[in-house]
Formats: sequence, structure tokens, C-alpha cells
Amino acid sequence: MRIDAHQHYWLTSRTDYGWLKPSLGRIYADYMPEQLKPLLELYDIQKTIVVQAAPTSEEAEFLLSIAEKEPTIAGVVGWLDLESNTFEQEWDRFRCNPKFVGLRPMIQDLPSDWILGETVIRHLKLLADAQFPVDLQANPRHLPYIVELLEQVPDLRAVVDHLAKPPILEGTMEPWASQIRQIAAYPNVMCKLSGMVPEQLDADWTQAAIQPFVDVVVEAFGKQRVMFGSDWPVCLFSATYAQVLELIKSSLDASWTEEELAAVYGGNASRFYRLNG
Repeated sequence: MRIDAHQHYWLTSRTDYGWLKPSLGRIYADYMPEQLKPLLELYDIQKTIVVQAAPTSEEAEFLLSIAEKEPTIAGVVGWLDLESNTFEQEWDRFRCNPKFVGLRPMIQDLPSDWILGETVIRHLKLLADAQFPVDLQANPRHLPYIVELLEQVPDLRAVVDHLAKPPILEGTMEPWASQIRQIAAYPNVMCKLSGMVPEQLDADWTQAAIQPFVDVVVEAFGKQRVMFGSDWPVCLFSATYAQVLELIKSSLDASWTEEELAAVYGGNASRFYRLNG
């Protein structure tokens, strides 16, 4: 089964995104299954993981309501308040739904050290004990704090989204590369080969500029702990769905076996999110 391990659905009529504004051009539009399903069929992708785009439990409910009707959705990664005193009760309520397969705090918009807060750590330890998946929406500034988080919660079942958004256009590898290797030393952590094209309308990018960053991630995590994600429709800032697929394909060299390719295009995501129970 081929799985797109990272995509989003949203409606502009909903008002809890915060970041989704008319100034974003083509991104400021409704993106729902009817727009994505023809692409999934065209490129032989059977399932997707739909990931939160708003820091509210209401949006998690919205995504789960779509998943009830849409068979291509294998699972929802939603948002819950890790600082709330009622977090455990909310988490228990949501995970009664088998399509609720992961949690993503929007750390991209938070102080770098937020993830080390006492209440947050306590709740992440609960998730680690249950081996419940957590997506880390990291930028390079978060990486030292994620290293410290993993020292405190080494069993956290986590995936770094979008290679942690390294400065690809600048071509700056350090300290990003060293910190990625530190994070990859924890066997419960994976990384998504997603979000690699610029989040700037019609920005120029090349596969050659992105390749060294993919190489670092694959070398650090290994072929069994990386997974393909389109980051659709965010990718539409600067790439079509077809271009993202071609970027991933061209970034994986001839050393990849059929079995390893099957893992990066679905098997690893299925294992990480426990899609088969």
C-alpha cells in the first residue's frame, strides 16, 4: 500500500487556523478530498495521513468527521492541548476513535523551549508510555530542545516533520545536520521526507540543492525510519503534487531495493502510526 504520510484538508470558512490568510494566494482556498483524490488515483496512492493545521481540538473533530466518510484517509494526526489539566481525559476521548492515530503540537509557532515545560513533559511521558505517535513540527531552532526532550523521554514515539525545515535555499548544513544525527540516535524517532520545497509563492528550487539534506536524513535515520509525505496543499506554494513526487523519486538513489522503496512509500508510515493495529 502506498501512503502519503503528510497532507492537510481545510476550509477557509473555518476561523481557527490563524495563519491561513488571503495574502497567501493560491493557498488561501478550500482544499478537501475532492481536490486530492484524483491525484491519489493518478499516482497510485491508496491512503493518506491527514495532519492538523489549527491548534484546536475542534479542528481535530473536523478532520475526524472527514475521515468517517473518506476511505482514502488512513488516519488523522490532530492537535490537543498538552498544557491543559484535562489533557489526559481529552486524549482518552479522542483515541477511542481508531482513525485518531497521532498528535501534533504546533511547536513551529511556539517558543523554542516550550516543549520542555513541566506539564508538557509529563503529558509526553504518558504518550511515550502508550507508544502513541507524536509529530514534531520543528524548525532548526527547536532541535537542541528536542534533543533535550529525548534525553528526558527517550521512548517517545516521534516523527520529525519536513526534515525540521533546514535552510535549504541557503545551503547551510550545520548545526542542523549534527542535531538531526543526535535525534536519529533514538530508535523510536522517524523523519518525514516532506515539506522540502519552499513555502514562498513560485519560489525557485532545485532537486540538486535539496539532495544533500535528504542524504543526511537517510544516512542518519536509515531507510526504515523515513517516510514520504507530500505536504499537500502547502507544497502548492512552489510545487505541484507531481513535482513533489518526482523530487522524492529522484532523491532516492539506485541503492534502494524494491522492499526499501515500498517502506518509504508506505510501510514505514503504516508501522509508525500503527495503521494495521
